[in-house]
Amino acid sequence: MSSPEEPWCRLLTEYTNGFLVSKVMFTACELGIFDLLEGTGRPLGSEAIADLLGTSHHGMELLLNTCVGLKLLHRETDDGKALYQNTALATLYLTQSGPKSQYHMLLYYSKTTYVCWNYLTEAVREGKNQYVRAFGKSSQELFEAIYRSEEELLTFMSGLNEIWSICGEEVMASFDLSPFPLICDLGGDFFKETIPEANLYILARVLHDWGDEKCLQLLSKIYQACKPGCGLLVVETVLEDNKTGPLVAQLYSMNMLVQTEGKERTAAEYRGLLTAAGFSRIQVKRTGNLYDAILGRK
Repeated sequence: MSSPEEPWCRLLTEYTNGFLVSKVMFTACELGIFDLLEGTGRPLGSEAIADLLGTSHHGMELLLNTCVGLKLLHRETDDGKALYQNTALATLYLTQSGPKSQYHMLLYYSKTTYVCWNYLTEAVREGKNQYVRAFGKSSQELFEAIYRSEEELLTFMSGLNEIWSICGEEVMASFDLSPFPLICDLGGDFFKETIPEANLYILARVLHDWGDEKCLQLLSKIYQACKPGCGLLVVETVLEDNKTGPLVAQLYSMNMLVQTEGKERTAAEYRGLLTAAGFSRIQVKRTGNLYDAILGRK
């Protein structure tokens, strides 16, 4: 007979081991296990995988079997020998060639985000990002602090592009965008560069990087570039009004604390920022996926 505390204990264990699960998946991607198995097109034994990827036999066997437990790999036995191949999940999301690959974002999480989260306690105490502690960077422009190298920048940008494969369709279907024939997805150094002419501007996963003052500065600049009838589409993970969910938005908000100057916001907070910049007829649509959509017009 189970005790009343048993479900709590299972949940506690799941939460405690969560970072271990993440790092196993990250490591398998970094080592190239899923790409190797996809490329060979046939199951391989652990020693063969280890030799091809230049790892220890013991460590690789442990990693492969853990990936089986996580349903990232299948394991079959042929004449007493264990052979491994990708599951559909791994083929779809974890190989570089997968149609909905998240490979580069997982690398960024492993090499950058994971390191910063070691200092979450300090981030909460101080209320600021932890790049100095994590990577020994001096306090400079946020852009310079985030991207320690061109390779890291390219990995992050590739990861952002990959995310569109799993949530972009819902975002772009949130509103009828046919009245906007010329669309500009804003990126780069938008605080300094001139805003090009367009009918609709898109700010995707940008505002959550910044505090309210910087957000208002950017939104006001876009508003000034807008002609009457132009629109602004903001793509972000929107918190519930009481900020108690959804969980993914809360976790992303903690990540903004650790890595940036910003936070995730509620629909009311985004409406407030857009209104203060001059935008009107503001609509918020929840997609049910990672990112939601906010549309404002001039």
